[in-house]
Amino acid sequence: MAKRKQVAPKARYDAGGQGRRMVGWQTPSSGPNVAVQNLATIRNRARDASRNDWSGESGVQKWTTSLIGIGITPRFKRLKGARKVFVTDLWNEFSAQSDADGVLNIYGQQTLGVRSWFEAGEVFARRRYRRLNDGLAVPMQVQLIEADFCPLFDADSWPGMPKGNRIRSGIELDMLGRRVAYWMYREHPGDNVTGTSAALLVRIDAADIKHIYEPKRPGQLRGVPAMASVLARLRSIGDFDDAVLERQKLSNLFVAFITRTMPGADSDANIDPLTNMPIEWMDGEPLAGMTPGLTQELDPGQDVKFANPPEAGTMYSEYMRTQHMGTAAAAGIPYELFSGDIANVSDRTLRVIINEFRRFAEQRQWQVVIPMFCQPVIEWFADAALMAGLISEAELPDVKRVEHAPHGWQYIHPTQDPQGKALEVTNGFRSRSSIIAERGDDPEAVDLERQEDLKREKALDLLPPPPPAPVVPEKVPAPAPEKKKAPSALELAQIGLLTAQTEFAMRDPVVQVAPVNNFNVVLPTPEQTIVNNLPPTEVVNNFTVEQPAVNVAAPIVNMPEVTNNIVNNVPPAEVSVSLKDRKTETTVTYDSKGNIVSTTQLETDA
Repeated sequence: MAKRKQVAPKARYDAGGQGRRMVGWQTPSSGPNVAVQNLATIRNRARDASRNDWSGESGVQKWTTSLIGIGITPRFKRLKGARKVFVTDLWNEFSAQSDADGVLNIYGQQTLGVRSWFEAGEVFARRRYRRLNDGLAVPMQVQLIEADFCPLFDADSWPGMPKGNRIRSGIELDMLGRRVAYWMYREHPGDNVTGTSAALLVRIDAADIKHIYEPKRPGQLRGVPAMASVLARLRSIGDFDDAVLERQKLSNLFVAFITRTMPGADSDANIDPLTNMPIEWMDGEPLAGMTPGLTQELDPGQDVKFANPPEAGTMYSEYMRTQHMGTAAAAGIPYELFSGDIANVSDRTLRVIINEFRRFAEQRQWQVVIPMFCQPVIEWFADAALMAGLISEAELPDVKRVEHAPHGWQYIHPTQDPQGKALEVTNGFRSRSSIIAERGDDPEAVDLERQEDLKREKALDLLPPPPPAPVVPEKVPAPAPEKKKAPSALELAQIGLLTAQTEFAMRDPVVQVAPVNNFNVVLPTPEQTIVNNLPPTEVVNNFTVEQPAVNVAAPIVNMPEVTNNIVNNVPPAEVSVSLKDRKTETTVTYDSKGNIVSTTQLETDA
């Protein structure tokens, strides 16, 4: 029997295998331009989604508003003085006349261009030259052209095309692969124009055309709609939503049907028993349409059976929410902004979401909208102003090198955000001008407005508003001193007994005896016990107390009568008394605070 050869395992990616999990995954290696050969169909479906589906329209609308706002304005920072004012006024006059179709101004064209780009994947802007006597600010206008005008066809030779050039996806390329021209229909192909014959197309120089799109792969010539990856998903979601809606409409058709049995052989089947009038039979024709609340009588022998479709389920809303979260992710928009659903979202979470989305929006502003549309229009404007003799050749570079100012973002928190920016300026992290420009305003214009406001306030003798009162922290009252309890008569007598003519004798010189001043002493008696829950401190002091002879029948100390009962777990001390010459040894036990816990007196013969 032949021995099977063992194959050493190799490290590889599972995605590159052909096993059971991957056998049905067919992935052609199409190039960036072959992959979009059905671009016209994708474009038409994307437009239909934005026309008839709220989610498709929401994605287009939110991106258009976020990227443009009220407009991306230029600032001619390199010009100074009167020339800067003149060119700025000239631009403002041109912006009102910029649309070759005579409908929008330049900022409206920015909005329409971004909407067309996002919806169809691309849009073209064409420079249209005008005569000097047309009454325009500069002899030039801008025309927006839909992507359908440029057909998706390839040709290596074409009438009117220079030798060596080639056409790929409707774009003419030279031998180095540079775009030199665009071939476009004279009229929109959707307006009863078909075919790609040379008579229907016109060659437009690339210097007069700007192609606005976002390439996803290097070498990609045409743009793809942003919603292309979820168009099939949107279609399925819409069908499901429509089916649920129709089912709910049918479930509301509450109809009562009256049935009766067939009449007997000896009964008159043509006489209505209720009205005693002849019955008019209508074969195959419904008596009435089904409407809510209808009561319908059926013919003898007839019955009605209804289908029982499954319920939409209690998870319908959660299912739709999950599906649209995927749609929002494909569109690059946070679900909360995409749908307006901000349930169960905190303001801090929403701030993080919005800030991340704004980073993406700024990326598209400065990598697509401004370099592909805003800056080319500025350059066309400068060239037209030079041809009209409105600016000099030396001023041409300064007019073209503008500073673009997108519409500023609104504060998420109207108090905290301005305070944070003010702290950045105060601590030197950034300048006032950068913050003003971030808001979409011109710092120089803002300073001039502030200067005019101050002059007007002084002329009108308007007093500035008083500064806000400083916030004084609330004073916390100091805690009241703890009141010490006055010693009782018994304690005073006991202290006097121990401190009168007392001599201390230390057995161990290492142990220092605590002073006897300012502490309470409670001597145990047979009628009295002392309460103390603190652990005793073992301190032994030996001292001798000389006192006169003591009469056994008389008490040692005239103590006041004590009536309070105090519980003490310490056993009473033993005291020995002798009538002979006596020697008294007293042992005192202190706690950690220096208070006497217990005392023991031992009297022996001298």
